[in-house]
Amino acid sequence: MNPSKDAPKASNFLRQIVERDLADGTYANRHFAGSPGDAAHQAAGPVDPARIRTRFPPEPNGYLHIGHAKSITLNFGLAAEYGGVCHMRFDDTNPEKEEQEYVDSILDAVRWLGYDWHAHGTSHLYYASSYFEFMYRAAEALIAAGHAYVDEQSADEMRAHRGDFGHAGTDSPFRGRTPAENLARFRAMRAGELADGAAVLRAKIDMASPNINLRDPALYRIKRATHHATGDAWCIYPMYTYAHPIEDALENITHSICTLEFEDQRPFYDWLLDTLCTLGLLAQPRPHQYEFARLNVTHVITSKRKLKALVDEKIVDGWDDPRMPTIAGLRRRGYTPESIRLMCERAGTSKAGGWTDYASLDAALREDLEGKAARAMAVLDPIPLKLVNWAEVFGSAAHREPCQAPAHPQHPELGERRFTLGPEVWIERDDYAEVPAKGFFRLFPGNKVRLKYGCIVECSGSEKDATGNVTAVLATVVPDTKSGTAGADLVKVKGTITWVGADDAVGAEVRLYDRLFVDEHPDTGGRDLMASLNPDSKKVVAAYVEPSLANLDPDTRVQFERHGYFVADRVDHAAGKPVFNRIAGLRDHWSK
Repeated sequence: MNPSKDAPKASNFLRQIVERDLADGTYANRHFAGSPGDAAHQAAGPVDPARIRTRFPPEPNGYLHIGHAKSITLNFGLAAEYGGVCHMRFDDTNPEKEEQEYVDSILDAVRWLGYDWHAHGTSHLYYASSYFEFMYRAAEALIAAGHAYVDEQSADEMRAHRGDFGHAGTDSPFRGRTPAENLARFRAMRAGELADGAAVLRAKIDMASPNINLRDPALYRIKRATHHATGDAWCIYPMYTYAHPIEDALENITHSICTLEFEDQRPFYDWLLDTLCTLGLLAQPRPHQYEFARLNVTHVITSKRKLKALVDEKIVDGWDDPRMPTIAGLRRRGYTPESIRLMCERAGTSKAGGWTDYASLDAALREDLEGKAARAMAVLDPIPLKLVNWAEVFGSAAHREPCQAPAHPQHPELGERRFTLGPEVWIERDDYAEVPAKGFFRLFPGNKVRLKYGCIVECSGSEKDATGNVTAVLATVVPDTKSGTAGADLVKVKGTITWVGADDAVGAEVRLYDRLFVDEHPDTGGRDLMASLNPDSKKVVAAYVEPSLANLDPDTRVQFERHGYFVADRVDHAAGKPVFNRIAGLRDHWSK
């Protein structure tokens, strides 16, 4: 059973919007020339083969995080569901914060999640910076039509004249310039004749609007900064709120889906596109913006600034630290693309905010891996168990008893694991208690347990060092009780423990990762992030694992019996140096 396919679909109001538009034929007759372009360019092309077009438009100023995974799955998922195309687009209009490293990491993350931007024989990978010339042309058209002006007030003056929610704004003294005057000053801005911050281009809308975003918003600013793609070709850059709707229109996007913080920007989005369509620069039917509540996950932060601080201050070991909520971190931790997509789908899509418990990601991971991750035994806190009558039972201290177990209990086609039982094995330290608590059925003097896939043993005591610490557990083998033999069920025991033979055990570094923050909402209410850090978010132990894991490939996921799901670290794991990360336990230990 594939839960992502067979389970009822979670609530998603956007499906209703898309289905209504398809039924009404809202975008049925639009043309697409095979590449982004203005109205004339698109008119020369055939009817668009895509029923809808969506886009995933990150700014390349950091690594993607779990919140972005929701937007990725939503946009690519809707496009796939309704016979459309999702564009991969970089909103690279802010040269000061953008780097090629982030571009590369974003593309890698989207691919890893299982999505692609190729359709109808074309790559739909785009960059906002490719549209700078059109954006400039559109700005000149707005100026010529009296819809924009160059404002040379200081930033403080513009802020003071903007007003607030209780007071209307007041006109800039530069608002009454003629189109010719504004055009000359705008061209001077582009030519580099004005200093950084000396002027901005503003839309001329309504300084008395109750929506502050319509009080002559800025369209262009002067910024001498080298752009990762265009170099030093420009010293003026479009504002995001101006660039984004134009990008959507040039790419023939139908449904521009974004998070709720952009809801109050929608009137400007509509004003700009309607105005440019009226001026003949952009084609109708134009895109429309729809907002949904972002994915908020407990125990994580998603602020790029704060995530960068964790990296810069070396609180974590980089952007792909397995404790980070970045997609790179989740990937290295061992979460599967399927589990992340499943969590996002189950979270639903609505206008209402709320929180998704981190446990839902672990639950999706368990659900994904339960049916496909091979099993293996591992001892994470090892102490020797000495079988003191081994030579007596098996005739020689040198004898090694072969044992086997299925690689997966429900998938015999995956084969068997083979390992040996000898006079000494490694067991978990907490599987022994000198004085057992009530309900403790593992090793204590006089009690019998089964070594899983092996024999029944009876505990006879322990060895201790000079300070009284237990250094080894002692037991005797109960003869003729090996699993799979006729005598296996003749002796009844209440406890079964996992183990690894001392002879063929493989030493491994195991990193026990947990949630980075103990607070459910570490980034709300003015909380001190540092005070919320989980001191147990990473523990490194020297463990022993069974020999079936000796030559495991990096990024391979397994279930350590009793312990949970682990992955061979995709960076540090190597032959002769196994390194495993804990992804999730078999159950949620954070549950209340």
